Amino acid sequence: MALLWKDELLTGVAVIDEQHKELFARIENLLDACNQGKGKAEVANTVDFLAEYIKIHFRDEEEIQRNSGYPEYEAHKAMHDQWVREVAELREQLATDGPTVRLVLKVNRTVVDWLTQHILKVDKRLAEYLRSQ
Repeated sequence: MALLWKDELLTGVAVIDEQHKELFARIENLLDACNQGKGKAEVANTVDFLAEYIKIHFRDEEEIQRNSGYPEYEAHKAMHDQWVREVAELREQLATDGPTVRLVLKVNRTVVDWLTQHILKVDKRLAEYLRSQ
């Protein structure tokens, strides 16, 4: 499973796009480690990074939404809050069970699916709104 940055994911909001690219790069590192049989060693680094970085990213993105009067702010924020909880659960599972193969696969699936779908559907809607302002 590859998570390669594609220009179709660009929102046109520089700070959001740069942060998305950083998220993709970190997840790609995990996927590369998995392909080399080193996923268990890398998963803790990735989960810790995600837990901290998404707080920064979501804070910045939500500030843009509030400042622009984005009408879908509450729903968008609720999605962010849910994903913060999901990443926290991954972190808890890691602390409890260690970096199992099952957890590595779950991190890959959860992050890859959520991130690409959220950007393509939800963040793109935000970008369209910002361009229309």
